[in-house]
Amino acid sequence: MSTLADVAVLAGVSKATASRALNRPEMVLPDTAARVLAAAEQLGFVANRAARQLARGRSGLVALVVPTLDNSFFTPVIAGAQARAGEADVQLTVAVHPLSSAGELVAFERLSAQVDGFLVVAPRGPDSVVAAAAGHKPTVLVDREVAGLPSVVADTASAFGSLVGRLVDDGHERIAYVGGPDGSWQNEQRTAAVVAAAAGRAELTVLGPWPSTFAAGVGVADEVLASGATAVVPYATAIGLGLMFALGRSRASSSVVVSSERMVVDSLGLEGVPAIDVDGEELGRVAVGRLLELVDGGAAAGLRAGEQQRLSVPVHWPARR
Repeated sequence: MSTLADVAVLAGVSKATASRALNRPEMVLPDTAARVLAAAEQLGFVANRAARQLARGRSGLVALVVPTLDNSFFTPVIAGAQARAGEADVQLTVAVHPLSSAGELVAFERLSAQVDGFLVVAPRGPDSVVAAAAGHKPTVLVDREVAGLPSVVADTASAFGSLVGRLVDDGHERIAYVGGPDGSWQNEQRTAAVVAAAAGRAELTVLGPWPSTFAAGVGVADEVLASGATAVVPYATAIGLGLMFALGRSRASSSVVVSSERMVVDSLGLEGVPAIDVDGEELGRVAVGRLLELVDGGAAAGLRAGEQQRLSVPVHWPARR
């Protein structure tokens, strides 16, 4: 098997120059780079990816941190992030850390020693805990904003508010919002948006907090019926599916409309049900792209103290089948 030294000899350069030509071709003369690449191709030499990263002081690994694996919203985010990382020849690993308290920072610090940067998705803790976690390596927040940290956010709050407005326009006078997990930044945003949209127009009942699970949707059904709501906006698809299942067994709930995402509405053949679509894969791709900019640019690509940078991913709403 050919080695880097063999390539250097055939190209007539030093081993160090051959390494630079293969890993950082912009650092050598074009004809030198071409000669080294031709030698590598002739010898069938394949540079070791890990060695390339280590030579640049990196691991070639980034971590995507989610608060739980129960919420299906994170699945397309992970898929999009992994695809974008692969395009950049970077390995993505997934870890579960809610970051709900300072007690989790020790484990987070251990992980930071192994990766080049973090995507932290929907952390549930206070800003101080999230900021402390982000202090170890370049970090991009997903679906959360903290001053001084870059973030990529799907503006679901505005979509939820518009959805409530649509339901009021459709004649619903009593609406329920089933909130998400305790400590969820997005839940705070969505709650504020639906309250504002319903103000003076409809009676709104806010229920929760609830985890983003099917079981939570089943569990909240009695509260929804007791509220007298004729339309329900659930925080997460899984909650909505559980609620649909539970309400489907009750005659008293036959006219209750539960909003969902487009895939669910189409699959179940639901008529007159508004849907919100978040492109989770694009959210993941955009977040990784921003993180790679930070990793490549170091401190120069970061934010000044007190500055906040937010990239938004479009949300499609409130469409009907």
